Amino acid sequence: VSACLERERMYGATSGAADDKDAPVNTPADLDGISSVRWSPTRSMLIATSWDRRVLAWDINGRQTRQRAMHNKHQGPVLCSTFSTDGSKVFSGSCDTLAKMWDLQSQNVSDIGKHSMPIRSIKLCSSHNLVATGSWDKTVKYWDCRQQQPSLSVDLKERVYGMDCLGNLLVVAMAGRLVNIYDLRKPAATWKSDQSSLKNQIRCVTCFPDKSGYAAGSVGGRVAINYVMQKDSKRNFMFKCHRIKAAHDANRADVYAVNAIEFHPRGTFATAGSDGQFVFWDKENRQRLKKFKRCSDTIACCAFNRQGSIFAYAISYDWSKGMNNYVNKANKIFLHPVDAKEVEPQPRR
Repeated sequence: VSACLERERMYGATSGAADDKDAPVNTPADLDGISSVRWSPTRSMLIATSWDRRVLAWDINGRQTRQRAMHNKHQGPVLCSTFSTDGSKVFSGSCDTLAKMWDLQSQNVSDIGKHSMPIRSIKLCSSHNLVATGSWDKTVKYWDCRQQQPSLSVDLKERVYGMDCLGNLLVVAMAGRLVNIYDLRKPAATWKSDQSSLKNQIRCVTCFPDKSGYAAGSVGGRVAINYVMQKDSKRNFMFKCHRIKAAHDANRADVYAVNAIEFHPRGTFATAGSDGQFVFWDKENRQRLKKFKRCSDTIACCAFNRQGSIFAYAISYDWSKGMNNYVNKANKIFLHPVDAKEVEPQPRR
């Protein structure tokens, strides 16, 4: 009972979604914690991964969703996923240390890579026809799906906590707030390495759409905007987010993790946090565009579709408050229809 009361204080009494217009995806009633959601780059299809070893796919038609397929070939929680360039295959990484490829047409699932510890992040390096995996074994490995051995393995100083790839830019966020940047034309060499300006552990990292930098979110409710070129370093900044003011002290606030950062095609972006909220931001003008109401639980992950017209977000406990605050409730995915005004850059007046 005390855990339920605490969750209600944290997330309010909302029945679920952040907006009345948001449509639920027909997720299985027994689905465990949702770890990732990804959109197909070629069609209206959404995939999700979960802690109960499942990788699921849905066809999306407006507010209607139909589960297309599912596999549970992993032997441990699935932590990450991504699509192939043509949308015909899904890649996933798991605590079972394996990276798998799921052919959506044949339904065949095959192993494409292996680490010695769980795989935290998996990304498609489309310009090089490779799949990159980042692991808690302190390596990033590049895989050609036609070969059993990695094309390249790069040793790191710490465990991988987040990774993103766009064009020739690969950004790896590690324990100890370390960040490595790679130019994939020379993937074996670290192009730039630094310790993040964030004060707490990095939770997520995402490349800018124009590949000029990246945004990193921390467990301490902050986002750092960083440009990769030294000439642009004056444009770097950091801001606070995902905080709830204390009920009896206006000078204090509860701080929540930034679980995900996702960019819209227009260059604005969304953050989703352990406070059960997602927020749209404009980094160029350094301002918040829209803050949505808190959902009924933490938001574990999110993603915009390729047109930027739908924003998918997963309401699923992220264990940020530990076992004592766990309440057995349904893990759900909602689809928010994006209004152009919500993501339009707004110059300061």
